[in-house]
Amino acid sequence: MIKRALISVSDKAGIADFAKKLAAKGVEILSTGGTAKLLRENGIEVKDVSEYTGFPEMMDGRVKTLHPKIHGGLLALRGNKEHMKAAKENGIEMIDLVVVNLYPFGETIKKEGVTEAEAIEQIDIGGPSMLRSAAKNFQSVTVVTDPADYELVSAEIENNSDTTPETRRLLAEKVFELTARYDAMIAGYLSGGKVDGFLVKKVQDLRYGENPHQKAAFYADIPGHREASLVNTEQLQGKELSYNNIMDADGALSLVREFSEPTVAFIKHANPCGIASAKTIDEAYKLAYETDPKSAFGGIIALNRPVTKVIAEEIVSKFFEVVLAPGYEDGVMAIFEKKPNLRILKLPEVKPEPPARTYRKVSGGLLIQDLDTARVTEADLKVVTKRKPTADEMRDLLFAWHTVKHVKSNAIVLAKNGATVGIGAGQMSRVDAVELSIKKAEGRETGSVLASDAFFPFPDSVETAAQHKITAIIQPGGSIKDADVIAAADKAGIAMVFTGKRAFLH
Repeated sequence: MIKRALISVSDKAGIADFAKKLAAKGVEILSTGGTAKLLRENGIEVKDVSEYTGFPEMMDGRVKTLHPKIHGGLLALRGNKEHMKAAKENGIEMIDLVVVNLYPFGETIKKEGVTEAEAIEQIDIGGPSMLRSAAKNFQSVTVVTDPADYELVSAEIENNSDTTPETRRLLAEKVFELTARYDAMIAGYLSGGKVDGFLVKKVQDLRYGENPHQKAAFYADIPGHREASLVNTEQLQGKELSYNNIMDADGALSLVREFSEPTVAFIKHANPCGIASAKTIDEAYKLAYETDPKSAFGGIIALNRPVTKVIAEEIVSKFFEVVLAPGYEDGVMAIFEKKPNLRILKLPEVKPEPPARTYRKVSGGLLIQDLDTARVTEADLKVVTKRKPTADEMRDLLFAWHTVKHVKSNAIVLAKNGATVGIGAGQMSRVDAVELSIKKAEGRETGSVLASDAFFPFPDSVETAAQHKITAIIQPGGSIKDADVIAAADKAGIAMVFTGKRAFLH
């Protein structure tokens, strides 16, 4: 039977109503600081923890619940005579219910300009201590950390004056999950990211995974990001996002954030099938779509500028799964209503990808690496052929390089005038990727430039490019056959530059 509760929360949503239900059942309520003040303002009788313990809150509230009368009342085994004797001798009363959520450390460190001192003040000490004490003794103590559980707990107390053993165990599990995430988040912050932690929180269950027979869910990083991401998008319209939608949308977002100019990308099965940068977003859309209209069907569209009415009309005239952009001009959503199943996502401002790590599960372990956010400028490039690229070729080479980073290896991108004209993705042979990109270009490859995500092991790719009048190539270099590859480029009058960086994507 629940006779005494301790309530101390930073998230005060719903707490007054919950406490009223407890008080109506005759539960004595202990509380601290702002929580006690709020409860009293709502007409609820409260005893301050400092009055209960006989020890004042001190050091700006850093010390208030760290006291034997609190933790003894939580940890004492009710069926253990020695425990109960010690409690009686020391004036310790049993606490049957703890309602605590933690200082918002994660939200604090996401704020622009937050200082280390400000962040440290949001490291909760007493809260996790009480939660862990209560959760350890879940056979007798109910512990609530999530306002979403208030209804469940209050209903059980209303009906039985107590919670069920099953509920207490479930709530204890949530405590240890919460405190593990919380501590790892703090360690990650204090170490500047040097302490690895795979911290996630479930956002939603998905209908299924890549295929209908696979279960799946979507999780958010802890503490999360201020920058544009699939987690902090707002869905304005359409069906629930699927696993594959999220995968493709993430790839599309990563691609368009490479560019500061108005840019549009079409993605299908995690590979770009068209991307363009132009003076206007309308022109970028047109050029990107023209790369490969057949493959764009049923794909994902990402833009780094707001969607215009012109683009919206084009989108609803065809079939696509998802549109994501940092905004939608007036009247656009009315156009999208013609396709009610089309998923429309609104992003925060699209900026370059911040430094981060990527994680991939393998059998028995986890691969962790830095995200490839490397930028390549003209100053980074080494011209290795007799002919230097023209200014127009150089612009297209850099555009193609920052695109090929996002194509599954072996990858080749053909580009002209700030737009892709052919993409060869995911081939086991590099020359096959070249041939596929040329096939996809359908005659538009003449006068284009070529980007390769890794070096050419043989001159055959360059010879194939020369046959189709491709004029310039950007690649990492580093093959033992570099001299032969450069000679083939010189023979064909092709300008070639080395980046010194590889761009594999698996």
